Amino acid sequence: MEEKVLSRKKNGMAALCGILVLYAVSLAVIVFGARNAYVSIVVAGSLIVVVATVLLAGLKVLKPQEALVLTLFGKYVGTLKEEGFYFVNPFCTSVNPAARTKLNQSGDVNDSAALLAIANKTAGTGVEAASNKISLKIMTLNNNKQKINDCLGNPIEIGIAVTWKVVDTAKAVFNVDNYKEFLSLQCDSALRDIVRIYPYDVAPNVDTTGDGVSDEGSLRGSSEIVAGRIRDEIQKRVEEAGIKVVEARITYLAYAPEIAAVMLQRQQASAIIDARKMIVDGAVGMVEMALERLNENHTVELDEERKAAMVSNLLVVLCGNRDAQPIVNSGSLY
Repeated sequence: MEEKVLSRKKNGMAALCGILVLYAVSLAVIVFGARNAYVSIVVAGSLIVVVATVLLAGLKVLKPQEALVLTLFGKYVGTLKEEGFYFVNPFCTSVNPAARTKLNQSGDVNDSAALLAIANKTAGTGVEAASNKISLKIMTLNNNKQKINDCLGNPIEIGIAVTWKVVDTAKAVFNVDNYKEFLSLQCDSALRDIVRIYPYDVAPNVDTTGDGVSDEGSLRGSSEIVAGRIRDEIQKRVEEAGIKVVEARITYLAYAPEIAAVMLQRQQASAIIDARKMIVDGAVGMVEMALERLNENHTVELDEERKAAMVSNLLVVLCGNRDAQPIVNSGSLY
């Protein structure tokens, strides 16, 4: 299905003036027929009113970044995409199967707008309901958080926000049943496919790029790369729906509640080990420096046993969690 843009229909003002003239003529004809008791003239004036009312249904008004897909007796006629005042075949109907679909995103119609659209159709006012128009603006879809297992089997919760817009109205309306629901489902599916490739945190012997070499890719540390892959995956899936995915971002990322406490303990243990390693490295360096200074200045001569005792005491003082309690030796060194 190829999109056909109707750009030569901006004659709504002239058509409106003509319709008003028809109403004036019909009123004059009816008054003249009623005064002279000409039933046929009154009927003719009434028919002119009916024709003018039918023509009134062909007036369409579009604001910037709006589109209207028109069909005539089931056949696709074209799409109005530019802002302006249009007059089209009054028997054309607008099509938008996703008009009343409510998702957790910007740009969706609210309940009051939906009720107003139903009222307009019921009354037969000929005014195009706003819900039948397709928005061409960039919208943001924020799907619900999902629980997915990463490549190591750990359950995580993740949520994404996808910014998108409709670029081909014919594909959006006719190639899929409901382009909003289609986009939402494809976002969920693409998210699951990509998240299963990555671990939550950096893990050894994990290949996330598919080149056969382990790397340090992770959901927590490579969020920009993961988001880019999610966007590309969604774009491939929604190409036939006439939708362009502008950007995808990870908005929420955490371990699932059932393992969050355990994983927090593991992260705490890893942080403690890293901190202890840094403390020990610094303490060993300080002990080495102390021994070198003592030897350089010949402050005191220590044998190997005394050196070992001093090293042990210094390491206990420097690596301990609590302040050391000094013991004063009042006796001799030996």
